[in-house]
Amino acid sequence: MATSMSFFLLLSLLAFAPLCLCNYYQEGYLYPQFYDYSCPQAQHIVKSILATYVEQQPRLAASILRLHFHDCFVKGCDASLLLDSSESIISEKGSNPNRNSARGFEVIDAIKAALERECPSTVSCADILTLAARDSVVLSGGPSWKVPLGRRDSRDASISGSNNNIPAPNNTFQTILTKFQLHGLHLVDLVALSGGHTIGNARCTTFRQRLYSQNSGHGKPDSTLDQYYAAALRNRCPRSGGDQNLFFLDYATPYKFDNTYFKNLLAYKGLLSSDQILLTTQESAALVQSYAENNDIFFEQFAKSMIKMGNISPLTNSRGEIRENCRQINA
Repeated sequence: MATSMSFFLLLSLLAFAPLCLCNYYQEGYLYPQFYDYSCPQAQHIVKSILATYVEQQPRLAASILRLHFHDCFVKGCDASLLLDSSESIISEKGSNPNRNSARGFEVIDAIKAALERECPSTVSCADILTLAARDSVVLSGGPSWKVPLGRRDSRDASISGSNNNIPAPNNTFQTILTKFQLHGLHLVDLVALSGGHTIGNARCTTFRQRLYSQNSGHGKPDSTLDQYYAAALRNRCPRSGGDQNLFFLDYATPYKFDNTYFKNLLAYKGLLSSDQILLTTQESAALVQSYAENNDIFFEQFAKSMIKMGNISPLTNSRGEIRENCRQINA
């Protein structure tokens, strides 16, 4: 009996071990309390400034979330995307996935300036972007989660990595899945994180081929696109011209973070090819169905997958730096 009690006690301690360990600094690891003593107002400052911008321009919530995604998929979550071009750096802002579409940099600038006044050279741009992505979801009605912190900022960028590593709207299902797997993410993360398209916009040029089947040449809409929805899209996305015209990724609830995106997919009303192809395999389609039926399940997995993505190859300890200005490396 005593042996049995000891066994269950050990199991209980193991179950709570991660919760206990996260209160202490572990060298090289990220943890939510990283700034509790060095900059206790950090998270409040990030959210309050972001909220002001999002209230004025709701679309910015999706823009900030997208910045975080495009940052993490290149060299890890190191704020390399925020760097402007210089004598030694070719900015990722000019890559195919980011050119004419990446936005929200002024929000990060404003948050960084406020944090530099509050606690100079303390909070990294990488952590600011990660926190702002979480808060963008929350401000749009989505789930919240504790963000592991302690990232440092890179001193370089990779435009080739940005061009090659970020999933594209016209990539095949397997190509997109492979790009996720290269970062330690799996099918469940791919489907859940795609749900971030419940907010935001896409340009006509990113989905035109679905409306006119340019690859096949017969000029008819993609067979996986609802034909009435396709006809409505054609009104503002012509065969030529109108490249920058914006369309909601989730036409039903465009500013609300919810599971309607997945319901749209089941109705063949996913805007991008990369959205609709989530129904390609039995496993991915089952996840889409599950999230469409239960918002809570979607929210829970989205939060888990965001934490996982935010932990891709962070710079810690003495690697990298804490930039004073997110747009340039320190002198």
